[in-house]
Amino acid sequence: MSTDAAAPVRDPAWSLSRSAIGLWITEGVLGTLLYGALVAAFVLFVPVGGPVPVLRWVLPALVAVYAVVAIGIRPWFRHRVHRWEVTAEAVYTLTGWLTRTWTLVPVSRIQTVDVTRGVLQQLFGLATVAVLTASSQGTVRVWHLEADVAARVADDLARRAELVRDEAT
Repeated sequence: MSTDAAAPVRDPAWSLSRSAIGLWITEGVLGTLLYGALVAAFVLFVPVGGPVPVLRWVLPALVAVYAVVAIGIRPWFRHRVHRWEVTAEAVYTLTGWLTRTWTLVPVSRIQTVDVTRGVLQQLFGLATVAVLTASSQGTVRVWHLEADVAARVADDLARRAELVRDEAT
């Protein structure tokens, strides 16, 4: 049996931070406000006898459905299905709430590790770890970790990737 055997395909062990739920709810509220403003402008400024009068009630109904999904359903479901894990051999991620994407990045393939914090992530104390490789898939991201966890993960991965490179030379 080879010691280079591929890691088994399995769900990664860790969930994202629970603060990610608040971030996704905030994104849903902001999106709803944006779509609501666009629909309100349409309803207010398009004549009542306009070309498609049914849009005057269909568009607000669609914004309401969007709000229910984006604020009340999607954040909780995404938190249940998004997973990540870092082992001695690889970084695993499982993302997507409709289309599931399972990714494994061997530590030996890591070229760069970055930590980024968007404006909303900063408000919620979160950060994203980006693992860059030479593969055609490019960058793998572990979204919405607690900022201190993200910093520790990035530091650990960068050190281990450097050790693997040093051993290979």
